[in-house]
Amino acid sequence: MSPDMMIDIFRQMLYVVVLTVSVIVLPGLVVGLCVAVFQAATQINEMTLSFLPKLFVMLFVIAALSPWLMKLLVNFTQNLILDIPYIIG
Repeated sequence: MSPDMMIDIFRQMLYVVVLTVSVIVLPGLVVGLCVAVFQAATQINEMTLSFLPKLFVMLFVIAALSPWLMKLLVNFTQNLILDIPYIIG
């Protein structure tokens, strides 16, 4: 097993993790920013007003994109398992 092969596997793993997390978190950040602007404009300082919309958007994104996210994770895992003979040998 060469260091280049391990670096490539680690790079693929980081790509999958960053892509999976960013697809879920970025819409929540956008909604949080919109709610923060609304709160600043109206001077309403309610914590649940900023938390609940982000929670609902993130749950919606997870529900809508879960087939694609699972396909991404399963493909990475299958490729990793199929490459075990090349990694060991």
